[in-house]
Amino acid sequence: METSFHNVLTSPAKAVAVILLVLLLNTACQAQLTSTFYDNSCPNALSAIRTSIRNSIAAERRMAASLIRLHFHYCFVQGCDASILLEETPSIESEQTALPNKDSARGYRVIEKAKSEVEKICPGVVSCADTLAVAARDASAYVGGPSWTVMLGRRDSTTASRTLANSELPSFKDGLDRLISRFQSKGLSARDMVALSGSHTIGQAQCFTFRDRIYSNGTDIDAGFASTRKRTCPAVGGDANLAPFDLVTPNSFDNNYFKNLIQKKGLLESDQILFGGGSTDSIVSEYSRSPAAFSSDFASAMIKMGNIDPLTGTAGEIRKICSAIN
Repeated sequence: METSFHNVLTSPAKAVAVILLVLLLNTACQAQLTSTFYDNSCPNALSAIRTSIRNSIAAERRMAASLIRLHFHYCFVQGCDASILLEETPSIESEQTALPNKDSARGYRVIEKAKSEVEKICPGVVSCADTLAVAARDASAYVGGPSWTVMLGRRDSTTASRTLANSELPSFKDGLDRLISRFQSKGLSARDMVALSGSHTIGQAQCFTFRDRIYSNGTDIDAGFASTRKRTCPAVGGDANLAPFDLVTPNSFDNNYFKNLIQKKGLLESDQILFGGGSTDSIVSEYSRSPAAFSSDFASAMIKMGNIDPLTGTAGEIRKICSAIN
């Protein structure tokens, strides 16, 4: 044993290998997100974000749904690196102008405001990526939805990709197999996908996203529901007219979304496709019966989504403002 140990110490090649191994292990440890990441460097960060987000939602209730949706759109492209917050420049093709984002993703200024409040107390410490992750949790809790422990330590990207945003974000026209495949490519299961879709229990959609469905005269839509939706979504024009996903409790985070699907009252094609003879019917039925199961699974899925390819350690940067690189 002594000879073997001596050989490790005196062999340059082996010594280098040992050092590299130690560095790799250390890097791996540093790369793990943790709920206590800012406990020492900025202990009041989360409370500052929470206050700012609550104020924004109090001023506009719809913003809660928008922030949860923004979290989804930010993690699906390049991972949870806040690339969606970057605005257009000669060197950056903003994801905000991608087709899935330009008419539906919003809340950028709300995140910027929350980040600015944190910058006042801890400049250059808290990332925009973490600010957005915390904001989504706080938005859910504010409207009666689940809360969860947000894992922290993400850093911000210095790049964005409109191309990836156009190709990787799910569409309201996607079929069930396509939706499941898109989520699985990000490490999320079909059950995660159904739970996350339940965020459509709050928020609103624009007419152009559900017009084809309500005028289709199909068998997968309740006739009365379609007739009601036609009042605010004409066959021609009014593309930007808004309608709530849930007519009964549009501002409360509950499990009514799943009850609607069973009654053929899903607003988008990508909503209704979750129930109607497919592999996710049993999950929808379960969530329709058990608000607790839905809340628990939604929180778990949001945590999993927040872990999609984050930048950690020395990768990326901590942006001073979320809309531009330093």
